[in-house]
Amino acid sequence: MTRRLFALAAALTLSLPALAWPDKPVSLVVPFPPGGSTDLIARTLQPKLQEQLGGTWVVENKAGATGTIGAGGVARAAADGHTLLVASLGPFVIAPHLIKTSYDALKDLDPITVVVQAPNVLVVPAGSPHKNLADVMAHLKANPGKMTFASSGNGSSDHLTAELFWQQTATSGVHVPYKGGGPVMQDLLGAQVDSSFMNINTAMPQLKAGKLRALAITSARRSPLLPDVPTLEESGIKDANVQSWQAVAGPRGLPADVKARIRSAIVAAVADPAIRTRLLDLGFEIVTNTPEQFAAFQATEFARWQRLISSRNIKAD
Repeated sequence: MTRRLFALAAALTLSLPALAWPDKPVSLVVPFPPGGSTDLIARTLQPKLQEQLGGTWVVENKAGATGTIGAGGVARAAADGHTLLVASLGPFVIAPHLIKTSYDALKDLDPITVVVQAPNVLVVPAGSPHKNLADVMAHLKANPGKMTFASSGNGSSDHLTAELFWQQTATSGVHVPYKGGGPVMQDLLGAQVDSSFMNINTAMPQLKAGKLRALAITSARRSPLLPDVPTLEESGIKDANVQSWQAVAGPRGLPADVKARIRSAIVAAVADPAIRTRLLDLGFEIVTNTPEQFAAFQATEFARWQRLISSRNIKAD
């Protein structure tokens, strides 16, 4: 009987931290400046998580080194559920192949869920002579290494999509890296650059305004927002599907029940009709996979971008 009571007391003691969680403010660390897609997802989740799980939840922008400073800080934090990372694919599967990071992306972060994903869109200025993807392909083959493709920086999703596109089509273009998406849009609208594989969230306002033209999309299926725009795959370009995604993780070793509660709250948050409609209208596809599915997906993406970065000899800025 004594042993049973001791075992019961030990079990209750072990469960107390999880039952009390959160017992101090929870930080949602966004490793990028305010205003981007990842920041939008974090600020959409924050009030819902606070409402469902209690306590105080705050969004903290800790930008720098392509997202790896904030991600590294989370990886080193106490694994008690009070410090979480909300990040895009960069710190999870791309940046570790380009720069030396203070964390092991596959070992030091505890995956909770991929919240949303969104494709990139090949866009050109409205006045471009390229009316469709066939025009672009003909131009690239006739003028190798001449057409410019702008990106928000070396190793960014839009840059790697262009590299993957050139690799899969045996063509070449000129990569023009910028310091962020704002300057890309400015020069694209001014026809200072020829094209960009821009994230659909960023491109949609200018596509609706008629200032940009969409030629192809990198998802496996056409987007409801751009039903007339073909996918690269249906255009005959294989293995070039790309999704930019935003996910939530914590330091390795999160208590299982805390991790489960966070994921359940995220699933409920994005199932809210108003939030769901808003995200879909912005071009996001809701994912909310399990931690196990996220871990397997991250490993696959990690290997995929490692192969591309190595084969194309891509370097950081």
